Amino acid sequence: RQATRELIAAGAQAIVICLLQSHKNESSETRARDIAREELAKLKVDIPVFASVDYYPSRKESHRMNTTILEAYGAEPSRQTLKKVSDRFKKHGAKFDLRVMATHGGTISWKAKELARTIVSGPIGGVIGSKLLGEYLGDENIACSDIGGTSFDVALITKGNFAIKSDPDMARLVLSLPLVAMDSVGAGAGSFVRLDPYSKSIKLGPDSAGYRVGTCWPESGLDTVSVSDCHVVLGYLNPDNFLGGAIKLDVQRARDHIKAQIADPLGLSVEDAAAGVIELLDLTLSEYLRANISAKGYNPAEFTCFSYGGAGPVHTYGYTEGVGFKDVVVPAWAAGFSAFGCACADFEYRYDKSVDLGVAQLAPDADKEAACRTLQDAWSELALKVIDEFVLNGYKAEDVLLIPGYKMQYMGQLNDLEIVSPVTSAASAADWNQIVDAFENTYGRVYASSARSPELGFSITGAILRGTVVTQKPVLPEDEDAGPTPPQSAYLGTRPFYRHKRWVDAALWKMESLKAGNHIVGPAIIESDATTFVVPDGFATTIDKHRLFHLKEVR
Repeated sequence: RQATRELIAAGAQAIVICLLQSHKNESSETRARDIAREELAKLKVDIPVFASVDYYPSRKESHRMNTTILEAYGAEPSRQTLKKVSDRFKKHGAKFDLRVMATHGGTISWKAKELARTIVSGPIGGVIGSKLLGEYLGDENIACSDIGGTSFDVALITKGNFAIKSDPDMARLVLSLPLVAMDSVGAGAGSFVRLDPYSKSIKLGPDSAGYRVGTCWPESGLDTVSVSDCHVVLGYLNPDNFLGGAIKLDVQRARDHIKAQIADPLGLSVEDAAAGVIELLDLTLSEYLRANISAKGYNPAEFTCFSYGGAGPVHTYGYTEGVGFKDVVVPAWAAGFSAFGCACADFEYRYDKSVDLGVAQLAPDADKEAACRTLQDAWSELALKVIDEFVLNGYKAEDVLLIPGYKMQYMGQLNDLEIVSPVTSAASAADWNQIVDAFENTYGRVYASSARSPELGFSITGAILRGTVVTQKPVLPEDEDAGPTPPQSAYLGTRPFYRHKRWVDAALWKMESLKAGNHIVGPAIIESDATTFVVPDGFATTIDKHRLFHLKEVR
């Protein structure tokens, strides 16, 4: 009570409570929460009180504390902004509640109890969209690659599933959130380009021009060269059609800055300096993508690479060349692909709870049944939370499909794996055996079958419960094949394009005017208002009935 009064006197706008081991016994933390609320009522102060166990009942108290603070400091104030957006939609006739992409790969309502899981959820949409496209194309293994202005984001989908991280690190804070596993490197189309003052080597980023593009945009206020300046100088981008012509780019201004900052100090021509920057970026991205696949024990030849983001199609050829992908796919809507992916996501809530279950390999049936009861109790507790969320949005309990899961590891090991449960309820020794079999199959796929160690026994560290309802999903176009020759109306002429120390005339095509079946051999540049797809010599692309470009190396 005294602590509450002191916090109010200090001007607190919210109170967060987190106690050790509350995920195992919540009574002390919930009592502290109730006392704080009682004291606030006496003081006639209306501020929210957040108890970590109400939001994230998981072990690792520092992670739980960080996430609950994020809920209070960032997510809860954001709720009011999201409500305003939702109200604006309804004012214009929308008959739905606004949903937001969540870190676990589903969408949730702005009314959701937990909003912290909407942090950095934008790039996750691209992974969800890639999963849907993979289902259309029959591809189970996909390397997702997203290039924007600041970063290059990579995620892998294997056997039709993406991985989930349990304790992601964001802004140097470890959080207790399920997050679609992605890796990022600070290199994008807006990355600043500088020379190291000692070695004279070219350095990319980590800071970026962001929405200001580069020095090629006179109104940007920038005087440091960006990757986009190199694009403009080399003929990759149409200076009169950036964002459909909304922003006019100044090629000469970009040349002047590249000459002064990069070319002259290195004794190079402006074109060779700019081309060197592009080659360095492509090599950086290619090595990062290849390493992400190889480090997990996979072969790129087993994967289709999806390239998207506003700058993705500009660099697709550069970072996929020589990697050996089975196929390379560029959606015609690459610039808005992550938004498309958000629309592909299920309306899905997910709740997690830490549990501690250890069962030996040859344990008697009674031990297996006891473990099943504990797991089922956790699922039942989480199911109530999931259903409550959907009821807030006008759904009935019977509308909700519940999908239980768990985190399991071999006893004594440090890392667990997240598994979708093969049983919808756990009660018998036979159920336990199915739960173990699902874990061992996944373990063998993620690591190696020979690495399985059932003799160590099995430990369940967490219960997971997801709930979904039926929602409308985007439908991909099914265009008729118009043959390999593009229509004349799609041809825009030619533009000088610099690569491999020479200028060539690249054929220009309007992306929206190309038809299914059209085949284009480089050098070519396919333009859209929101992105540019570069097809240099040595490459060719074909557009399929879903308006997906398939890029191939040709010799």
